Amino acid sequence: MAHSKKQPISTDSFVRSFRESSPYIHRFRGQTFVINFGGDALADGSIRGLVHDMALLNSLGINVVLVHGAGPQIDAALSAHHLHTERVNGKRVTSPEAMAVLREAVGGARLVVEAALSEGQMGSPMAHAGLQVVSGNFIIAQPLGVLNGVDYQCTGQVRRVAAEVIKRHLDADAIVLLSPIGVSPTGTLFNIRAEEVAVAAAIALGAAKLIFYMDSEGVLDAEGQLLRQITTSEIPELLQRPDIQGDLREHLQSAGIACARAVERVHLISRHVDGALLRELFTRDGLGTLLSRDAFEHVRQATVADIPGILELIRPMEERGILVKRSRERLEMEAEKFVVMERDSKIIGCAAVYPYPEQGMAEVACLAVDSRYQRQGRGEHLLEYCQKWAQEQQLKQIFVLSTQTTHWFLERKFRQGTLQELPVPKQQLYNFQRRSQVFFQTL
Repeated sequence: MAHSKKQPISTDSFVRSFRESSPYIHRFRGQTFVINFGGDALADGSIRGLVHDMALLNSLGINVVLVHGAGPQIDAALSAHHLHTERVNGKRVTSPEAMAVLREAVGGARLVVEAALSEGQMGSPMAHAGLQVVSGNFIIAQPLGVLNGVDYQCTGQVRRVAAEVIKRHLDADAIVLLSPIGVSPTGTLFNIRAEEVAVAAAIALGAAKLIFYMDSEGVLDAEGQLLRQITTSEIPELLQRPDIQGDLREHLQSAGIACARAVERVHLISRHVDGALLRELFTRDGLGTLLSRDAFEHVRQATVADIPGILELIRPMEERGILVKRSRERLEMEAEKFVVMERDSKIIGCAAVYPYPEQGMAEVACLAVDSRYQRQGRGEHLLEYCQKWAQEQQLKQIFVLSTQTTHWFLERKFRQGTLQELPVPKQQLYNFQRRSQVFFQTL
């Protein structure tokens, strides 16, 4: 029987990827991530792959809180005992008889997760991990009661999370495991949806991230394309779509609640993609859908602190003669003239605006976008920002000087002009060796 050889990983690719992940590693150390996954991951055995990535987070100094579901396990156990439960508005009505069966099913599911986290076989990603997993009565519950005439019986809701106790375990480098059951001060157990436990835990712990594993790749737009980023202001409109149903609908609602209560970001990722968690957290573009209160990518005024990032962006273009060379000193002196496009704390685009108010003009210069993010409308976004700024200053025209991107400006309603049309101060600085062409746009 022939054995196929694995393709070796490119050394350059590995080194580049590892280096690019380092800012995220530094930033995430000491932060708390709450990760929710359903009982399907336990039923099909994919949990063993998921926990490898979770263990790596722990080894990088990230506080990991896991919240497991047990839906398929509960359904199977109830069926075996010939018990039937109803779901009303997405919540299971749990009778005392069903609660006794549910308790055993959830306990069994928890043990499966603990076993997966305890693996230490040589050659496995878990080798030498030595993870400490802690679970307990961290979720204090109260009965859901009677809602709209429905008595939910032993179904409850989160009353309080024992956040200080959880934090002590996290500080001791343990992974905290939460189950979809809570206990009341009277010692009564209540069935609580795992997603509600995850949201409550993330809020109580001040988590930097709340992560939902799901069957789909994330949120898709109307054309079926993955939405990489959503702000909470967009969630109500998404919930109006008839195709947003089931778990995805609940995840979006949960994201809105969590972000409104100071959880910085919520991630929706597929549980079917190997390494999805690492690709989502440690690459700039991620893998699934990111939800946040503020835009993940935005344009803002530059500061002197942005100069290293601007230099890193424009140097390759200067070397190819696309942009005029600028020294660090000059950039630092002109920092207030620049705007930058920032994506997850990295500068991926920039532009400068130099006003000539006496002539009613402004020059747009040093317009640049990282090669990995070109042809996606970001150049237009930067140009629009500069146009709006010039209009706010009551200027009538903007102009650019270009040697290699002339058609880009012509396609955006610039007209070719002459050197004599430039403001006199700019004419005196014109570099005849570059022979840049001049383009104007009336605002």
